[in-house]
Amino acid sequence: MRQVFLSKLIYQTYNGYAMSQFRKIEQDLRNHQTIRWKHAMHLIRLILCGIEALRENTIRVNVGDHRERLLCVRRGELPWEEINAWRLDLHKRFEAAFEKTSLPDRPDYEAANRFLVRARKSMVRG
Repeated sequence: MRQVFLSKLIYQTYNGYAMSQFRKIEQDLRNHQTIRWKHAMHLIRLILCGIEALRENTIRVNVGDHRERLLCVRRGELPWEEINAWRLDLHKRFEAAFEKTSLPDRPDYEAANRFLVRARKSMVRG
């Protein structure tokens, strides 16, 4: 059933949240000359997960091979310039994944609604 919920809207959702993290980082740099490294880690993680979702047509939260580097980001062990370069590279990959994805433009609202109605009815009977 997961497939009926997935669509190209993933790009807007993940990109919007990633950009909000980026704006927080920019604001912290401007106002306090500091970075909240957790925001930087989430920024990168979101783009990585978005790329994976568009390429594989599934949502995974496991960051796999990127785990250690993400933890380095979170601990502030990488310079912002390196993290930002990674972000820019990943964003290009994200856009390319969006252009090539086989996901539909929109979720299958009818199938999702049928599933949710069945689920609700089963809870009432249960």
